[in-house]
Amino acid sequence: MSLYQVQIENQARPCYAQWDGPPILRPSACVVQTEQGTAFAEVLEARGFLHDHLTSQQVVPFVRVATEEDIKRRQRHRQLEREAFLFCRDQARTLRLEMKLVYAHVFFDESRLLFVYTSENRVDFRELVRILAHQYRMRIEMRQVGVRDEAKSLGGYGHCGQPLCCTAHLQQFYPITIRLAKEQGLSLNPVKISGRCGRLMCCLRYECPARKKGPTPPPAEE
Repeated sequence: MSLYQVQIENQARPCYAQWDGPPILRPSACVVQTEQGTAFAEVLEARGFLHDHLTSQQVVPFVRVATEEDIKRRQRHRQLEREAFLFCRDQARTLRLEMKLVYAHVFFDESRLLFVYTSENRVDFRELVRILAHQYRMRIEMRQVGVRDEAKSLGGYGHCGQPLCCTAHLQQFYPITIRLAKEQGLSLNPVKISGRCGRLMCCLRYECPARKKGPTPPPAEE
């Protein structure tokens, strides 16, 4: 049983999949099984040495290496997602809904069409859902997320030039306050201490204890 790191489309963070078959060359398209159903993914690299360090919840079943038909299906989905995104955005504007559309996603089995959006207030999108369902003849799912979740989903790079912490390794979001920047003697300019999401950078929290502790003093000479 081989273990591979795979990147599921529309998920910022890679996950792991087990494969009981011949070695897979990277990058190769594949189909995996998730809690939401089958999903299209890409094999990044082998990770067999992590077998003993991962729980069953961290590993998704590997369905198959993607066939030519799977790849063509996903290409059709991408085109539909682009069209659905623009259509949904225009309809939301027509209905004067205060929401910002983040992305649209067609599930690989074509059972649902998901629209992810952000909004400062509660949105009554019942009429919008009726319009979308009539247009695409598919079950419509609307999912509201926060601005930090939006940045996590879209990915990107921070001021440091590295991938966003929320995309790369953070398992959850923690409260961040301006006090953390003050204790580290950082500039309080919002532009310099805010991330892609417009909120205070997550790294302010986990760097603070190291700053407060300070460097380890050298051992005393005998």
